[in-house]
Amino acid sequence: MSEEIYRSSNGDRWLLIRERHVVRHEPNLASGGRVTEVPIEEFLARTGSSPQNEALRDILEPPAAEPSSAGEDH
Repeated sequence: MSEEIYRSSNGDRWLLIRERHVVRHEPNLASGGRVTEVPIEEFLARTGSSPQNEALRDILEPPAAEPSSAGEDH
């Protein structure tokens, strides 16, 4: 099963395939349409601060825990 990470304005798609630990890139036909798959860690290392990288990080990183209020005076 795949989960769409990001879709660009030109129709390229990036999908996360969790069970295989890869990111699939499905480029639009004008770009050649050749589907590629890259391991998640390699994808994150190669794509820097691209929108698809940020979208994948948002999916993979759990939400930050809220600070505990234990021990605070009210």
